[in-house]
Amino acid sequence: MALFRLLGVRIVPVPPVEAELAKLFTNSYRYIILTAANQFYLIARPFGADFARIRRAVVANYPRMAGFPMSGFAGGLCLLKDTRQLAAYDQSKFLLGQAAMMINEGLPAAVVEGVKAARSLTGLTAGILGMAFKGDNDDHRASLSYKLRKILLLECDLVLCTDPHIADPEFVSLDRCLREADILFVGACHAEYRGLATDKPLVDVFGFVRGADRPAAG
Repeated sequence: MALFRLLGVRIVPVPPVEAELAKLFTNSYRYIILTAANQFYLIARPFGADFARIRRAVVANYPRMAGFPMSGFAGGLCLLKDTRQLAAYDQSKFLLGQAAMMINEGLPAAVVEGVKAARSLTGLTAGILGMAFKGDNDDHRASLSYKLRKILLLECDLVLCTDPHIADPEFVSLDRCLREADILFVGACHAEYRGLATDKPLVDVFGFVRGADRPAAG
């Protein structure tokens, strides 16, 4: 307690059950908010609309929408784990959480299906930029980039993965990924990819590479 006070951390006393629920509610709420953005992103795509541009217009000078996040892979351990835990505690009646898990965990497949609707991936080499669960991080636990890789392996001849923060002998350099891939997918918002110049088709669910402002997901 004394250490927390010394660090300027405010302590709000609540009973143990309420403390646990506070943690679960916090992570589940964040997960659900990200779900809304991802659902809107998926709705916008068939119209040929740019969700990042829509979001910028929505939040501009409108305080009520200031917390509206950008779309993106909602990976990492805590958000999914705590949403799943809350659903289990509530005997699977937490329908909002169940829907959130379906949408967020299904986003990689939905992104690939959207690409396939416009072009065939057969015979192509795909490149995934970033395998961590969020940008500028080396934590790959529960990263949806790995789910994206599994899905792409069923569609493409080859999938190249690159990440400046994760040491993996199966990963390739960014230069090789950019050179050899026929189509690129953003998997994590690493600073190294901001403003990346490439003439290859780029699938960026985060709206990150071209400079969309976004709160960090996950």
